[in-house]
Amino acid sequence: MSQQEEHVVLVDRDGKVLGTEEKMAAHQKGLLHKAFSVFIFNEKGEMLLQQRAFDKYHFGGLWSNSCCSHPRLAETAKQAAHRRLEEELGFDTPIKEVFDFIYRAEDSVSQLIEHELDSVFVGFYEEPVTNFNPAEVHAVKWISIADLFRDLSMNSQDYTYWFKTALLELTNRDLLSVSAIKAVMSK
Repeated sequence: MSQQEEHVVLVDRDGKVLGTEEKMAAHQKGLLHKAFSVFIFNEKGEMLLQQRAFDKYHFGGLWSNSCCSHPRLAETAKQAAHRRLEEELGFDTPIKEVFDFIYRAEDSVSQLIEHELDSVFVGFYEEPVTNFNPAEVHAVKWISIADLFRDLSMNSQDYTYWFKTALLELTNRDLLSVSAIKAVMSK
């Protein structure tokens, strides 16, 4: 299915499904829709980041969480997250949902608007990530939490809005350590 044929699931602020809208039209109008963000960690406590492909329809070239996208109408956020881990990064791994949040962000380059009810997932993966999809991902890197916060303080503009928002919530919920993620995964 081409990017132009994709539809997003429109929701109200409580997550009640209102229908669907073609993806680009939803982003032009800033309509609230379902999304998900996956944060993958390794045993060293590093987080896997992806740099979005430069020709993505919005926020191209920015660094973000491991994987993010939209579920389809007949798909749960978790099913969609597993599908997109494979499609974007070339691997799948167990994940757990930890929270949802709503955000709205405008891309000054494309003039598109992200207005999403975002389900956030965490998981572990230990292998090198070498089979990512270059149409979706320009680069990947593992980064320590300390180095990530250091870079964010100097280069905040290089990261997506939703990544920074979700990262703050992960911080507030004390979900950035290996032990905390292991505890979530074991539930």
